[in-house]
Amino acid sequence: MDCLESAGRITAADYRRATLYSTLSPCDMCSGAVLLYGIPKVIIGENRTFCGPEDYVRSRGVEVVVIDNQECRQLMETFIKNNPELWNEDIGV
Repeated sequence: MDCLESAGRITAADYRRATLYSTLSPCDMCSGAVLLYGIPKVIIGENRTFCGPEDYVRSRGVEVVVIDNQECRQLMETFIKNNPELWNEDIGV
């Protein structure tokens, strides 16, 4: 969400040519933003620590590519271990 807000005012056509890169699988809210803005492709660093609604996003015509990058996974595992309260608050647990 931060990257979309920080992008400023761009046209719908620009979003339709964009690729969203994410360390982990986008949550429901971020996935909804992908669909709302018409972003056609999402590259996911890893989806083992958290898996959002990837199949639904694919069913809506978005190309979803999961890299399963070990560095991304270790980054998220370390963050979750060191910040469990923040992680649980962020994902709604």
